Amino acid sequence: MRYEGQIYRPFSEANSYLLQCTVGCSHNGCTFCGMYKERKYRVRPLNEIMEDIAMAANYYGDLEKVFLCDGDAIAMETPVILEILGELYRTFPSLRHVGMYVGPKSTLDKGSSDLAVLRAAGLTKAYLGVESGDGDVLDAIGKGVTRDMMLAAGQSLVAADINLSAMVLLGIAGRGDAALKHAALTADITNLMRPRYLAALTYTPVPNTVLYKHYQSGEYQLPDPFETLREMKVMFENIHIDNLTFIGSHASNYLPVSGKLQKDKAKMVRIVDDILKTRNLDALRSDAMRGL
Repeated sequence: MRYEGQIYRPFSEANSYLLQCTVGCSHNGCTFCGMYKERKYRVRPLNEIMEDIAMAANYYGDLEKVFLCDGDAIAMETPVILEILGELYRTFPSLRHVGMYVGPKSTLDKGSSDLAVLRAAGLTKAYLGVESGDGDVLDAIGKGVTRDMMLAAGQSLVAADINLSAMVLLGIAGRGDAALKHAALTADITNLMRPRYLAALTYTPVPNTVLYKHYQSGEYQLPDPFETLREMKVMFENIHIDNLTFIGSHASNYLPVSGKLQKDKAKMVRIVDDILKTRNLDALRSDAMRGL
């Protein structure tokens, strides 16, 4: 398969064919992210994408899952995405899942009618980097949208019946009261957005990013492991919607906690509480075992 630059995907897309439709991220302004800093965003020529689909068919045969890379693939023109989806479903008879990263602004630019058309054409899952429900945090980390805009983007995906996985960052607000406010408001925006999945990652400073420089200078203070677990607990306690799958197994997290809210809430809170009471570092992933 042909790829330009380092390719990233959600951990739940580990068994998907990765089809690179864009290079980089159309926003590329988040202060914490170093994923696409070395490349300028562009859409790959459609004929190249179609050739890659044919190459994948020759190599894999039939496929069930495809993920469209890079970051914010939804920023492509709707007719282009429709052509790609059409070719994928024609080429792979067993195809049942097509996912992509989506940026909040690009999602809002699509509008409800385009999202509905994309869903009907076979776009089944969207991964939205919500990061926080706190508008001050969103502004500080350069997301490029307000809280209301982020909420509207998530709600529009849910309204279009696209399976929404909202991704949030433990520790991104720093320490103290700001962290607890971030956690509570992230729970609140989750309740309003109603995604099917909420995936929590723990912020890890990435060299050569703006937030890393703030970390080095002391302007941003990195929470300790127990503070990030306290944020997780606040989210559990304040999310009240049903049938939300919380995924906390990402390699960046100190404690892998996952489950279904509300069904598993008491158990999930108890797991975190036990660690907060004992402050047993041996029960957590070491920094050497954690990853982005």
